[in-house]
Amino acid sequence: MSIGLFLVSLFTLVELNCENLFDTRHDSLRQDTEFLPEGAYQWTPSRYWQKLNRVGQTIVACGGEGDDWQLPDLVALCEVENDTVLRDLTKRSLLRNARYEYVVTDSPDERGVDVALLYSPFSFALIQHYSLRVPLVKDMRPTRDVLYVSGRIAGGDTLHIFVVHAPSRSGGERVTRRFRMQTSEVVAQAIDSIRAGSPEARILVAGDFNAYAGELSLRRLETIGLTDISSKATGQNGAKATYKYHGLWAGLDHIFASSPLSSCVSECFVMDASFLLEPDEKYGGVQPHRNYLGPRYLNGYSDHLPLVARFTMSLR
Repeated sequence: MSIGLFLVSLFTLVELNCENLFDTRHDSLRQDTEFLPEGAYQWTPSRYWQKLNRVGQTIVACGGEGDDWQLPDLVALCEVENDTVLRDLTKRSLLRNARYEYVVTDSPDERGVDVALLYSPFSFALIQHYSLRVPLVKDMRPTRDVLYVSGRIAGGDTLHIFVVHAPSRSGGERVTRRFRMQTSEVVAQAIDSIRAGSPEARILVAGDFNAYAGELSLRRLETIGLTDISSKATGQNGAKATYKYHGLWAGLDHIFASSPLSSCVSECFVMDASFLLEPDEKYGGVQPHRNYLGPRYLNGYSDHLPLVARFTMSLR
């Protein structure tokens, strides 16, 4: 009897809402005037470059520590304005030596907010990518496209990734619920199409869903066999989720995986390194060290903490 040789394939996915990663130039087709040097946020070039480096620092920290440190293979980003900020982040910030490539949407969102995926060409061979437009329903404003990306990982398996930034809860959860359901429905239909040709496809869905565990838009993804592998993710320095609102930690950010991948999760956690936190003087404990509180500049990182998922697969 022959015994096959098993090799371990490890890759890491990070999800991060960057909190308004805008450039400093006006796009006449978008409502981005708040994030200009003369705008309400006084978004100067120096603040912009500081922000880029802080995003880069955050991503590097998600690679671990010591001898086990390794740059994340995939980084799903929300609240990025355009190709310019992605080019500056990957080619001109402190992240430039990581040699990440990227794909980004060009959404009809009124503020010009998009989603993107950074990928390491050393561990992820891009096959294709495209945007999925979210159809509008009554009273719904144009929102972010869903980004679809496929590529090959170690061992030759194809990975399908969807990056989501669902409509916000502004105006009330109940009123805006059906807007988020639209985004989930777009993802669900796309996954059904993939599975029609590949029932055991390896699928990841990551992003800011603006929804908490148990809400309908998340349950819709569970009805098609996806597992929220981030449902119990916490940090090591006090973070109980990726986001804190009025003193309560809650998960607006999620990572879903199809069964061939959910069984390969070695860990999923909130990256709450001390530099990403600050004391919560009003409610106690700690909170994300955000970049702005209203128009007040705090010189922080983001109002969301990153999610980190590591996968280990044995290949014969």
